[in-house]
Amino acid sequence: MSTSNATYKVQGMTCGHCVNSVATEIRRIDGVTAVEVDLATGTVIVSSSGPIEDDTVRAAVDEAGYEVVT
Repeated sequence: MSTSNATYKVQGMTCGHCVNSVATEIRRIDGVTAVEVDLATGTVIVSSSGPIEDDTVRAAVDEAGYEVVT
């Protein structure tokens, strides 16, 4: 099984709680194997066991109260 990685830029995170909220929501997505969130850059790297739709990640970030920006 191959691993897929996708990188997203998330706007609005300002603290460790923000990081945890975003990571927790993304981890709930089926197939996600790891989530790395860099508060300083606002970058989120999502590793998964297969492709995951960008809209699914956007919805998870939105559920946490933040926004994926392009």
